[in-house]
Amino acid sequence: MSLMKIALEAELAEAFKDIPIIDLKNIDSRDSEIRRNLGKAVRDACINVGFLYVKNHGIPESTIEGAVNASREFFDLPLEKKTELDIRKTANFKGYNAILSSNNDPLNRGDLHEGFEFGWEELSARDYDEKRANDGAMAGVNVWPSDLPAFRPSVLAYYHAAVDLGRKLFPLFALALDLPENFFDDKTKNAAAIMRVLHYPPQTGPVDDRVIGIGAHTDFECFTILWQEPRIQALQVLNKQKQWIDAPPVPGTLVVNIADQLSRWTNDVFKSTVHRAINRSGVRRYSIPLFFGTDYDVKLEPIPSCISPERPAKYKVVTAGDYVKERLKATYGH
Repeated sequence: MSLMKIALEAELAEAFKDIPIIDLKNIDSRDSEIRRNLGKAVRDACINVGFLYVKNHGIPESTIEGAVNASREFFDLPLEKKTELDIRKTANFKGYNAILSSNNDPLNRGDLHEGFEFGWEELSARDYDEKRANDGAMAGVNVWPSDLPAFRPSVLAYYHAAVDLGRKLFPLFALALDLPENFFDDKTKNAAAIMRVLHYPPQTGPVDDRVIGIGAHTDFECFTILWQEPRIQALQVLNKQKQWIDAPPVPGTLVVNIADQLSRWTNDVFKSTVHRAINRSGVRRYSIPLFFGTDYDVKLEPIPSCISPERPAKYKVVTAGDYVKERLKATYGH
């Protein structure tokens, strides 16, 4: 069955009620048939839901724990120390954003979380990094807290592990789109990936649906790899019947969701699904998303297998960096 026909059938199908779990244990298999079958499973999830859990993802639990513990230490710093790294002081949106300083849903009054954002950097810092030479609209260095020397290496260790996982996912997305496995290789050479470490304080008192952990939104890049705090329900995903479907933490998994760049690239064959997070657990919640995009100088032109006379191109062609920067400006009012 052609990709266009599969996409059409998905649009006519019933709304999803749950999120599939996909096992990545064979992601490095030398058997092309095994990889193709894995690509088909990914395709079904990307076309019908836009979200999936992945298990056997290959990131050691100790690496995750190190990043989470470092994040807790950072968010425990006094507010005046954190705001020294305020994201509005940088042109490339790197650094700290305070509670209610971002607003992902224009109808809301602000997002009830604080975060710290950073991009690619070698574990051993160097003055010039060729991977950042073509960042264009997103050019600029990371900023780091001077009072927590262990913070940078701990979060960067997880960042690099998640980037490695992201690089392994791109060939699966290519197979899912009936493309050669290396289709994305020359478009993702420079790890245009942004990571955020996030702290959601518990939301108590009267319910105000205009102030929640993070308002309803789609992500900006190709896809997101999300670690979320165990045993705390917060993430919800919107289906086409406008029902919010819970996406609880599943032990041993990460969440992967399609984002706007890949949705635009595939002419909406892959779904960039609206989602939000509400922390009414009564305790603090932490999460770590990695937003993996194409290189910032790449044009987001529709993939040939995703357009037809019946499904013409839907979007104006823009570079990935320009698209991300405009979305960040809208989020932070900066």
